Amino acid sequence: MEAERIAKRDIVWQDGEKDAARENKTGSKRNRRKPEQQKQRRMKKDWRQRDLAIALLSVLWCVYAGESLLAQEAVLGRERQSGTNEYVQDITDDLLTWKYEQSVTGTLLTKKYRALPAGNVSAAASAESGPALNAQSAVLMDADTGRILYAKDAATPRPMASTTKIMTCILALEYGDLNDTVTVSSYAASQPKVHLGAPAGRSFRLEDLLYSLMLESHNDTAVMIAEHIGGSVGGFAEMMNQKARELGCENTWFVTPNGLDAASEDADGTERQHSTTAGDLAAIMAYCVWQSPKKEEFLKITEAQNHYFTDLEGKGSYSCCSHNALLNMMGGVISGKTGFTGGAGYCYVAALEDNGRRYTLALLGCGWPPHKTYKWSDARKLFRYGMEHYEKKDVFQEPKLAPLTVTDGLPESGDLAEQARVELTLNLDDEEKTFPVLLKEGEQVLVRKELPDTIKAPVRRDAAVGRIEYVLDGTVIRTYPVYAAEDVPEITWNWCAGHILGLFLP
Repeated sequence: MEAERIAKRDIVWQDGEKDAARENKTGSKRNRRKPEQQKQRRMKKDWRQRDLAIALLSVLWCVYAGESLLAQEAVLGRERQSGTNEYVQDITDDLLTWKYEQSVTGTLLTKKYRALPAGNVSAAASAESGPALNAQSAVLMDADTGRILYAKDAATPRPMASTTKIMTCILALEYGDLNDTVTVSSYAASQPKVHLGAPAGRSFRLEDLLYSLMLESHNDTAVMIAEHIGGSVGGFAEMMNQKARELGCENTWFVTPNGLDAASEDADGTERQHSTTAGDLAAIMAYCVWQSPKKEEFLKITEAQNHYFTDLEGKGSYSCCSHNALLNMMGGVISGKTGFTGGAGYCYVAALEDNGRRYTLALLGCGWPPHKTYKWSDARKLFRYGMEHYEKKDVFQEPKLAPLTVTDGLPESGDLAEQARVELTLNLDDEEKTFPVLLKEGEQVLVRKELPDTIKAPVRRDAAVGRIEYVLDGTVIRTYPVYAAEDVPEITWNWCAGHILGLFLP
C-alpha cells in the first residue's frame, strides 16, 4: 500500500512539473511579445498627441488670423475716416509713375526723388511783390526745384516764337549724333527768313546746323533738323509734345520746330495754337541747361559767340553770331534764346547761375516793334530780384523712421506671439542727403511724413511703402520715396504646416 501511495505521489509531482514547465514556456513567449506591443501603443499615443496638437494649432491660427483681419479692418476703418486709406491705395501707383518718368526723362527726375512739377507758384511769387515788367507773361524759377519765385500771368498759353528752338535743339542732341549728315529738303529750303539760305540737296553736319539754329535762329535749319530726327515736321512735333508732357508742361503745344505762328489739332480734335506758358518755358529751359543728359553740349552751343562752317562738299561757307546780348550784359548768364513773330511779340528765355543759385526766366509778349530792348531790361530786373531776395539753404533733414507693423507677417524670430515689423529707409547715399532751396527771409520748409499705420505681408525689400514730403508755402517741392529695408514673408498655410511638422518630426 505504501509503495502504491508513493508511486501515485511521484506521478502527481511529475505531472505538476510538466505543467509548470508548460506555464513557464508560455509566459516566456508572452514576455517576448510585450515590448513590441508597448512600442506600438506608444506610437499610437504619440500620433494621437500630434493630431491633437495640429488641431489645436489650427484653431489657434484661425483665431489669430481672424484677429489680424479684424485689426486690419479697424485700421482701414480709421484711415477711411481720416482720408489716409486713399493715400495707402494710391502710394504704390504714384511711386511707380515716378519710376517710369525717371526712366523716360533721364535726369529731370533724379533716381531718388520727384522734382516739383512745372508751374507751381510760391505764395510770395505774385507780380505785386516783385519788379514791374513790360512782358505780358513772365516767370523767374528756382531751376533746382521748379518753384516759381516770381510770376506774372504765368499760366496763360501764348505764342513763343523762336524760343521754341531750345526744345528743337535738345531733342536733336538727345536723339541724333553731332556727326550726322543732314540734307536740305525742298520744303526746308522754302522757309521764310531768318534762314540759312542753303539750296535743296546741300548737306551739313548736324553739329554745324545746331549753331545755325541757336545763334542765328535760322528757320530752314530748324526744319532740316526736324525732318532728320523725326522723319517729318509733324513727326518731330509729336516728339516735342511728348517731351513736354514728360517734363510736366501740360499747357505747351508744339506745331513747328522753328516757332513760326501755326496751329494743329490735338488728339481730341481740338485746334491748338503753337504756344506755351511762361512757367512751362522756364521749366523746359531748366531741363535743357541742368537736367538733360546732353546739357553740356547744349551749353557749349548756346554760350558760343560765333561759329563758322561749310557744307560737306565745301560749296558754301556760313558764319553765325549770337543774338543773346545778355550773355555779355550780365554776369552769371550762361544760356538763352530770343524770339519774335507778329503774333508772339518779343520773347526771351534764359538761365543764370550765381554762387550755386540756379535761375531760369521766361518772358512772353515782351513788347512789339520798336520796343526790341524791353526783353533785356525785364530780364535784368528779374535776375537781380532773384539774387537780391533769395539765398540758398540746405533744408535736408534725416528723418526718424520707426519700424512699420506688418499684418500677417512672419516675425524674424519665427515666434508668432511677436508682431512682425519692417525697417524703413530712404536708400540715399551720403552725397544725396542734401536739398538746397532758394528761400526768402522768413520762409520755412516743412518736412512731412506720409506713411501708413500698417502694411500687408508679404513685403519685399526696396518696395516703396511711403514718402517724405518737403512743403513750402503749402506746395510740395520735393518728395523722397520711403522703402522697406528688408523682406518680411507672409504667414501662409504651407508655412504653418511645415512649422508644425518641424516641431514633432526629427
